[in-house]
Amino acid sequence: QVQLVESGGGLVQPGGSLKLSCKASGLRFRFSIYTMAWYRQAPGKPRDVVARMGGDGGGGTYYSDPVKGRFTISRDDYKNTLTLEMNSLKPEDTAIYYCHGHWIDTYWGQGTQVTVSS
Repeated sequence: QVQLVESGGGLVQPGGSLKLSCKASGLRFRFSIYTMAWYRQAPGKPRDVVARMGGDGGGGTYYSDPVKGRFTISRDDYKNTLTLEMNSLKPEDTAIYYCHGHWIDTYWGQGTQVTVSS
């Protein structure tokens, strides 16, 4: 059974930082080949990509404009882990953050809540 399990969400004040992690298990192929991404969904809004990192097949790294320069996506292919470091957080970053993996198959995590509020 494939699982993507996110952790690290929570409540943080504006200007603060959080680090999200996603641990993958049960994948059909090796973790390194998957394109991995973080998406987020705020109440009443569609789910949008936040950052994406290609796997062995390339694809590079992508950041959405709202998070460029503040968020950093990284991966540890030995630990099957995807990370999102979020700095200078703003109230508009409040959302449920989802881990996403794609290589032939597509997988989603259950999501972790990030709330930025004073």
